[in-house]
Amino acid sequence: MTSKAQGGVSVVAADSVDFSYTDGRVLSDVSIVLERGDLVGLVGPNGSGKTTLIRLLSGLLPPERGSVLLGSEDIGRLKRRQIGRSIAVVPQGLQTPFGFSVYEMVMLGRTPHVRPLAGASRHDRAVVEETMRLMGTDHLAGRPFSDLSGGEQQRVIVSMALAQEPEVLLLDEPVVHLDINHQVEILELIKSLNREQGLTVLATMHDLNLAALYFDRLVLLDRGRVAAQGTPGQVLEEERIERVFGAAVQVRSHPTRDRPHVVVLPPSD
Repeated sequence: MTSKAQGGVSVVAADSVDFSYTDGRVLSDVSIVLERGDLVGLVGPNGSGKTTLIRLLSGLLPPERGSVLLGSEDIGRLKRRQIGRSIAVVPQGLQTPFGFSVYEMVMLGRTPHVRPLAGASRHDRAVVEETMRLMGTDHLAGRPFSDLSGGEQQRVIVSMALAQEPEVLLLDEPVVHLDINHQVEILELIKSLNREQGLTVLATMHDLNLAALYFDRLVLLDRGRVAAQGTPGQVLEEERIERVFGAAVQVRSHPTRDRPHVVVLPPSD
């Protein structure tokens, strides 16, 4: 499946995907297309299937029904090394090797490109050094990753993903558990990578207002189905938010941006 609705080229696409775990269905008839240069936020309540969709789009899980395409290829037929040259994933709660330095962490991103038993090449080292410079993590190179603050660690994890030189960056809650200043810092970095390098980005987001501010298009999941897709203004409508999230809200205009701003209303006394 490819989409020409925006005149773009499909990079990654899920077509009518279903997926179930042993305890029940998680995704039902989900279709989503990422075109080259897209900046998309994936939103929805906890348990709506956001993380599962990220795993399907990255080939980590096979769909029960439907298909996931990387370009024109069924992603399930590709080797992890092939997928890793096109798609980088920033997961929640990354388990890191104990004692690794920041430089060693970022070098892990070169794994899909390094020939088995050959070791990192001069080109691999150059890519890592340039990525760290771009992300502002080069001054941390020799420090243990485990000693960094949450914001610094997230920068390094994104650096590791970018060292893969991917076409597509998939991020699962990239700003969860970060202070607001670090949330803004990471989202500004992601947006600049999209704008300046044409990187295709899909990120799951918990905060609807940050999603509305930083992403050109939103996909709203509700109990494993796509409830809406479109611009933030098209997706974040009061009745829809109240129905999907079960909370009373008002949707207003952001004070400085042409974006919606969701205000949660407390229960009336």
